[in-house]
Order: sequence, then C-alpha cells, then structure tokens
Amino acid sequence: MAVDLELTPKVKRPAGERCCEPVVYPDVEREHAQRMATIAKALGDPVRLQLVDVLRRHAGKVCVCELVPLFDLSQPTVSHHLKVLREAKIVGSERQGLWAYYFVIPDALKELSAWLS
Repeated sequence: MAVDLELTPKVKRPAGERCCEPVVYPDVEREHAQRMATIAKALGDPVRLQLVDVLRRHAGKVCVCELVPLFDLSQPTVSHHLKVLREAKIVGSERQGLWAYYFVIPDALKELSAWLS
C-alpha cells in the first residue's frame, strides 16, 4: 500500500518571529530563580551538603575546629566550603577569639524546601 505525502518546502521565518506560542510560563520570578540557583549551586558539592547536614543537626553553633576532622580535607579547604555556604546565605558565622563558629540559617533551607514542594 503506497502512501502519497505532499511535502511543503521549508520556509525560513523572519528573525524574532516565534515558531509557536508558549504553552507554559515560569511561575518563579527571575530574582527568586537566581536566589534558588545560588542555593542549589552551593549545595551541589557533596562536602558542602555534608557540612550543612552536620550544622543542621547540631542544636547550636559548631566550631570550625570540630568540622575539620569530619572530612579528609585541610582546614583551608573546609573553610573555603564554609565561605561558599556563607556567601549563599545558607550558613552564618560568628567569630569568638581565634575560632569561627558556624550555624545554619533556617530561612534559607525553608525557602528552598518550600519552592521544591
């Protein structure tokens, strides 16, 4: 059984003209999307995810000297990961003498959790 198909020649549409109308639009505003991307990027590293987990489960502030032995990393590397988390506003820190104490900022995780659910 033969089927006859008539093909129309390909026509290039003018620049800027849409091929079709969008069916779905994003619900998240650009600024909020950038905030969520910053959080997701900061949590995209396994060490940083583990650091947040330790800090989240701890009731108070944790000294960086307590965090370093948990990982097979140097103190400067752990501090770098904590800096990335601080810049993403996932964790906060407080300096007491020579040591820095870290804690999770609850609103950052609530914001991400609310968006994901």
